[in-house]
Amino acid sequence: MLLLAPRMRAIFLAVALVGFLGGFLPESVLSQNCGCAANLCCSKYGYCGTGDAYCGEGCQQGPCTRPGGGGVSVSSVVTEGFFNGIKNEASGNCPGRSFYTRAAFLNALNSYLDFGRTGSVDVAKREIAAFFAHVSHETGRMCYIEENGGPSRDYCDESNREYPCVPGKGYYGRGPLQLSWNYNYGPAGRSNGFNGLSAPETVARDPVISFKTALWFWMNRVHSRIGEGFGATIRAINGGECGGGNTGAVNSRVQLFTRYCNQLGVSTGPNLRC
Repeated sequence: MLLLAPRMRAIFLAVALVGFLGGFLPESVLSQNCGCAANLCCSKYGYCGTGDAYCGEGCQQGPCTRPGGGGVSVSSVVTEGFFNGIKNEASGNCPGRSFYTRAAFLNALNSYLDFGRTGSVDVAKREIAAFFAHVSHETGRMCYIEENGGPSRDYCDESNREYPCVPGKGYYGRGPLQLSWNYNYGPAGRSNGFNGLSAPETVARDPVISFKTALWFWMNRVHSRIGEGFGATIRAINGGECGGGNTGAVNSRVQLFTRYCNQLGVSTGPNLRC
């Protein structure tokens, strides 16, 4: 009997193992080019198929169920037409008209890659629609950079020792989601490379940082509620409006969300109101 040298024997066994596994793997799994059919997911290893192994963590394309390349291309959904269609509804003298830009949003998005990439394509589009519905409501169609009358309110929670207020600084609403309170400015700044407690005005001066703080708040306080319906996102952003607290504001947010869902070609889903 001819005996193989150790190196040749290892190569032979490796080749045999590949051939053996090939007999058990479905044909759709054997392709590693991510050119999957529309109903199949491309796994993090580049194979096509269904189920959590393909549509779960690291999924690159298709009806992914978890972050890591699935969902949609946010930049292809938030087009110039969609973004500017919101901003152009504000009057020409609004400070936000030149401050808020799609380029700044996409730049900020690089720090929050899970936004609009969780769950199915429909869920991802609803998240995008929900985010911009709240941005549109909070800023008057991207008109306001700072809260009207904000300087008269310091929004300082003196009981918060982790993020103590700096004398002379105001933590009133600024940016796309009108970030407020010292306990939000502190961690938002720490996560995005600026001193939110000593320089909260940065949110109203740097458009990229401004969108980063909005996405920080969204991903930490709102993102996990998307599956519960739009009403849950209202409660996460301003629960005081719910239960009759401010019906007009709730109606405004719902109307904007419905409108943007229609523009993005997705249904609103259940539980519109909080």
